[in-house]
This record gives sequence, C-alpha cells and structure tokens, in this order.
Amino acid sequence: MTDSDISAKPSSQWYDIWMQFRSHKGALIGGIVFILIIAAVSLGPLLWPYDPTYIDIRARNQTPNWAHPFGTDQLGRDTLARMMAGGQTSIAVGLTAMLLALVVGSFIGVLAGFFKRLDNLLMRMTDLFLALPLLPILLVMMLLFREVLNNAFGPEKGIFILITVSIGITSWMPTARIVRGDVLALKEREFVLAARSIGTSNTRLILRHILPNVMSPIMVSATLGIANAIITESALSFLGLGFPPDFPTWGRLLNDATDYLQQYPERVFWPGLAISLTVLSVNYLGDGLRDALDPRIRSR
Repeated sequence: MTDSDISAKPSSQWYDIWMQFRSHKGALIGGIVFILIIAAVSLGPLLWPYDPTYIDIRARNQTPNWAHPFGTDQLGRDTLARMMAGGQTSIAVGLTAMLLALVVGSFIGVLAGFFKRLDNLLMRMTDLFLALPLLPILLVMMLLFREVLNNAFGPEKGIFILITVSIGITSWMPTARIVRGDVLALKEREFVLAARSIGTSNTRLILRHILPNVMSPIMVSATLGIANAIITESALSFLGLGFPPDFPTWGRLLNDATDYLQQYPERVFWPGLAISLTVLSVNYLGDGLRDALDPRIRSR
C-alpha cells in the first residue's frame, strides 16, 4: 500500500452513484433534456408575455414568426404559451400518477415477495389487473366519475384527480412483479438471514435491508411510469376525454391540430416533439439510474 493510497479520501456511496451515472452519456443527456423541459414549462410562462387562454381573432392561424415563434391557433391563441401551459399539466400528471403507481406496486411487491402466505393471492390479483384492457377501463372510468369529481372539485382539479388516480391504479402491476422477484432473491441472502437470526422484526427487516436493495428496479419503474403516464394522458386528451377544451395539454393540442393538419402541419409537430423528447429523455434517465443504483454494476 502506497502513501497515496493511504492519503486518498474514501469515496461516499452517493459519490460512487454520481460517477456511475455520469459515465452513462445517454442518461446524462436525457437528464439534462428533462431538466430543461421542466424549467421551460415552469419558468417560461413567467417570462413569456402571452396568456395561453387569450383569444385574438385578428392573429388567428399565423405561421411561426418573430411575435409568435410557434404560430397561433384557429382562435389566435399563442401556441408557444399553450405548449408551456400544456407541458405543466402533462408532466404534473406523469409525476403524480407515477408516484401513486410506484407506492402501490412497491407495497404489493414487497408483501408478495416477503410473506409467502400472501404471495399467491397478491400475484393472482396482479395477473387479473394485467389481463384487463387498459384503454377501455380508462374510458369507462372517465365516463363514470367525471361529473362526480367535477361537481366536487371543479372541472380542472376534478379531471386532474380522475386522470392521475385512473392511470396510477392501472399501472402498478409491472412494478409489483419486478419488486416481488427481487425480494424473493434478497430474503435468502446472508445479510437478511443474519439480521433475522438476531431477532430483527419484519418491519425493520423490510425497511432497513430489503427496500434499499430494490431501489434500482423501483427507480427504473418510476421513470418508465412517468413516460407511460404522459403518453396515456395525451391519448385520453387526444380522444377528447381528458381536460376541458380550453385547458391546454400536449394531447389536447394534438387533438385540436388534427383538423388543420394539411394547412398547418407544424401544429402537430410541436406537441408531438415535446411528448417524444420528454418520454425519450425519461427512458434514458431511467437506464442511467438503474446502472448507478445497482451496486453490482458500480463495483465493476
């Protein structure tokens, strides 16, 4: 052992995670793009002078120009302002629905993998949910609960709750199956058996030893869940079953632009590009987080 080895500072776990993540170029670029998109939709409306709901009939159907870089729609509303407002809604739906699906899926996966007596029941329930057709179920939920939640919370907040809950409770199954598989392997490892031998309770065993070691698949499921939720919300809005017509989302902008596809094709291009970039950057980010959080890969 040399003097330089002795004097070298030991690296922390978070430093090792960052170094592994930084070595994944695609994930680094994806993370930067995703942060830029969030910054644009969050800070852009504070700097851009146009209101996304302001109607100016004299400026309708304009192509991209200096005053309106993305052009205007059939009512004269600025497309860039509506893109930023729609991005806030689409990303908020993606993050909220992902968190709900992640909590439900991780909870069921840990219970099924750790407690053998619950495994068969929970996994058969998971298989049942996986067998259900997703889009028809979402359409039925939209039709059944839209008016109830609109009357209780208002048209915008009510549909936000309905969409996020509907996507969340129909998207937890892949996370549950992945987490269950990892827990089944982990609970037979030496460190878990040693903790059990000294009388560690099941709750502490799960929280202290099991969950930290399944963070890698959970983070990958989280990033994939964001992408899936954004696409699902866009599909519902595109079908006219999402937010109200005057409330912009990327899917609603796509829906409105289809009637003018031949005359103004750029109206379809902008929201489509935003959805594609967001989903692609999140997927690359998930790949990098999976590698960075997996101690077996970090040790290579």
